[in-house]
Amino acid sequence: MSRATRLGRERGAVTAELALALPTLLAVTAGLVWLLAVGVGQIRTVDAARETARALARGEDPSEAVAIGQRVAPEGVRISVTRDGERVLVRARGQLTGPGGLFGRLPGAELRAEAVAVAEEAVE
Repeated sequence: MSRATRLGRERGAVTAELALALPTLLAVTAGLVWLLAVGVGQIRTVDAARETARALARGEDPSEAVAIGQRVAPEGVRISVTRDGERVLVRARGQLTGPGGLFGRLPGAELRAEAVAVAEEAVE
């Protein structure tokens, strides 16, 4: 067998291996991007609950405080406020939809966060 024939066969083997490995690499990359999106969504949900609780602790109007949290929160996250004396409990909950496309069967991720703050005393 000549050297040119042997090199041609080796090149064909590399092409076949690449054709098998490339879809796997793309699937792993898409999965990592989805996990990153879930992580960012969870962080934004925690930030939304925290910002709402801070605003309420400062004495802001509840509707304004929730609006502040909604600006930070991912789309679809709902914020609820509960007062217990001087304590304020804020819950943020929502659903992050799946990536769709080839990964349409993957379920969405539930985003949840709670923040508690104590109302600050008014300075006279």
